[in-house]
Amino acid sequence: MFMGSEELANLAGEACDDKKAGNIQLIRVDGVSTLTDWIVVTEGLSDVQVRAIVKSVEDTLKDKANRIPLRKEGINAAKWALLDYGELIVHVFQPNERNFYDIEAFWSNGETHTFKTSSKAM
Repeated sequence: MFMGSEELANLAGEACDDKKAGNIQLIRVDGVSTLTDWIVVTEGLSDVQVRAIVKSVEDTLKDKANRIPLRKEGINAAKWALLDYGELIVHVFQPNERNFYDIEAFWSNGETHTFKTSSKAM
């Protein structure tokens, strides 16, 4: 099943939400960059939660979209982990690293969407 980049970004957001990730932002950058179409930025409060969020994204995108990351970075240290799917890049930070790198400000010329927590959790 083919899934477009916006659907992948929303699916990644849901996978983050499943692990109680904080402040999930989906940023559409295809109009301002050729690097990728969408960037998902979120945070976990500990190394363990960052790894759990990353695993949830990997498992969900593999199971529901038949996609595996082209590249993975930072998962062992789990202060800032990155999953690169080509048209989608997922950043999972701990709060201090997220504030320091401020990815959202760097991509502020993109179109930012705050992920809305799904109703299935309620």
